[in-house]
Amino acid sequence: MSIETAIFAGGCFWCMVQPFDTYPGIIKVESGYTGGHVPNPSYQQVKSGTTGHTEAIRISFDPAVVSYDDLVSIYWQQTDPTDAMGQFQDRGDNYRPVIFVKDQEQRRIAEASKKRLAESGRFAEPIVTQIEAAQPFYLAEDGHQQFYKKNPERFAAEEAAGRAQFRQEHWTE
Repeated sequence: MSIETAIFAGGCFWCMVQPFDTYPGIIKVESGYTGGHVPNPSYQQVKSGTTGHTEAIRISFDPAVVSYDDLVSIYWQQTDPTDAMGQFQDRGDNYRPVIFVKDQEQRRIAEASKKRLAESGRFAEPIVTQIEAAQPFYLAEDGHQQFYKKNPERFAAEEAAGRAQFRQEHWTE
C-alpha cells in the first residue's frame, strides 16, 4: 500500500479532524501547526499569534481508495472559503484557510478545484483560501489529537459556533 499525505488548515483543528477521520482510505488524521517560523511550537505559542503558524491537520491516506482531489472536495465543505481572516468564531492568521501542497501535482489539483468552486456560483464573494507550499508540520500536544472523540461536548459546542450551520446552508442540496 502506498501512503500519501495532505495538509489542510481550516480554522480550529479540533473541528477539521472528524470529517476526514471516518472516510474510507484515511489512515490517520493528526492535528498540528505549520507555516510558521518557530521550531516545534506549543499550542499556547501558536494561539498567541506570534509564531506565524496555522492550526492544521495532516491526513495520511491510501490514494488507491481515496484521491487527493476527493480530499480537497471534502475540505471545501468544512470551511468558509470566502473568509481569509479565520474561520467562524476563530479569528486571526493562525486560523486562516490554507491548502498546503507538497508537490506540483497537489498544487495542480488544488488550483483546479479552487477554480471550479469559484466558477460554480455557490458563493457570491471571491474564494480567498490560499494554496501554499507545505512547510514543516509539528504535531500538536496529545490533548489536541482526536479531540472530537476525547471531548464530545466541547467539540459539539465548537461546531455549533457557526461551522455546522454554514455547512448546512452552503453544502446541503
